[in-house]
Amino acid sequence: MSFYRDEFTARSAAVRVRFGAGIRKAVAEEIEALGARRALILTTPQQAAMADEFAAICGDLAVGRFTGAAMHTPVDISEQATARARELGADVLVAVGGGSTTGLGKAIALRTDLPQIVVPTTYAGSEATGILGQTENGVKTTLTSPAVQPEVILYDAELVASLPVGMTVTSALNAMAHAAEGLYARDRSPLSSLMAVEGLRAFRDSLPGVMAEPGDVSARGQTLYGAWLCGTVLGQVGMALHHKLCHTLGGSFDLPHAETHAVILPHAIAYNAAAVPDLLAPVSELFGGGDPGLGLWHFARDAGAPLALRDLGLKESDLDRAADLASANPYWNPRPVTRDGIRSLLQAAWAGEAPAA
Repeated sequence: MSFYRDEFTARSAAVRVRFGAGIRKAVAEEIEALGARRALILTTPQQAAMADEFAAICGDLAVGRFTGAAMHTPVDISEQATARARELGADVLVAVGGGSTTGLGKAIALRTDLPQIVVPTTYAGSEATGILGQTENGVKTTLTSPAVQPEVILYDAELVASLPVGMTVTSALNAMAHAAEGLYARDRSPLSSLMAVEGLRAFRDSLPGVMAEPGDVSARGQTLYGAWLCGTVLGQVGMALHHKLCHTLGGSFDLPHAETHAVILPHAIAYNAAAVPDLLAPVSELFGGGDPGLGLWHFARDAGAPLALRDLGLKESDLDRAADLASANPYWNPRPVTRDGIRSLLQAAWAGEAPAA
């Protein structure tokens, strides 16, 4: 199918992107290419050993570490990390990890205008965007700014080769959500749509291989290719219902980020397929030829992804409040967002039922 539109605007950030097994070892080269000499290395507490590895790779170019990155980018942690960067006189940030660490790097950059080098260890895709989500007082807010767009991304398949299969699957579905929603974005362009379809295809083709042989560096490289494509779509177009629901559930109920995306994606796509079946036809073609939401649900189920919000810790008694929050000030969406419609969607997602076509 053709993605041509009579009128469209396409945009693409100036980001240096490098792929290759072992490419993380070029991080010192990239620091110097930015004209920097004092790198602050960022990770989560769970990946603190990775900070040590990168400090060794950087040698004298590393001036310190901050290993407190947390899910949903809490503002208080961002303020602590920013103070650390200023205290050390850092002139570049090296964020190693998934969306939590990437988000922290962006939050520091927003406050300091420091350049960022991101080395992803998951498929979140946020490294390819100028979008930052921050959480304060139980509410997650999102902003878009060139100030938070990373300057360099190093995609090293060796770093995701040991990612547990369960985390691989949820992280992949998180990335796939960017592409799926990008297909019906009101500001989509032929470029963003082409990248969305190619990103979805890359995950469809490579994820089974990763599940069969998690250490397959070639298959892992293809999943990173998918993550980059899907993340770039996220950086080019606006998101809709799926992301509003996930931000609500993550920011207000502290549900885990990637797992929540994995559960919600099929339901949000099924909800919107009723309004834009033509725009979601590529999803149908890639995942079974029928209803796109159901196709994604079967793909997620077969991959062993979580299917129920109740398994992530959401109480059934929370559903009314979640529906109220998600339907208040909704993102633009191709199908009208109603409180009753969202409540029904959340009920099915909470129970782990297949989405209604």
